[in-house]
Amino acid sequence: MRLNQLPDGLGGGGPTGGGQPGLASSPAEKQAAANTLHNHIEGDTKTAGAWADDETGAVVKAFAAKDGHGWLTSGAVGKAHTVWGEQMQSLVNKLSGDESALRNNNTLLMGTDFGVSDSARKVSVFDAYSPPPGQ
Repeated sequence: MRLNQLPDGLGGGGPTGGGQPGLASSPAEKQAAANTLHNHIEGDTKTAGAWADDETGAVVKAFAAKDGHGWLTSGAVGKAHTVWGEQMQSLVNKLSGDESALRNNNTLLMGTDFGVSDSARKVSVFDAYSPPPGQ
């Protein structure tokens, strides 16, 4: 019985272990994923957000008070628009963070590997021995 693994149906790797299918794990795949985030997903998200921002702003104006009379809808849409804008900014920040993590992941792991290697390979008793003469 293994306690450190989930069964196949619950998201685990099953008896063979391994990662999730389609997960970028090589440095080249991580760079490609980071480039896709930067060149397409972030830009397209910002474009869609700007379009929705303009359209929602037009709705707020259309329902705003004219000659002292307006719709209550204008205030409600305005508040929803503010919250939506904060959520949109949060999404863009999350995408940027994911891109940065993908780009820096290999460097971080490599630095950790070198740190472990440096601390693991200290002095050995065999370092004091010299080869026999004539070799």
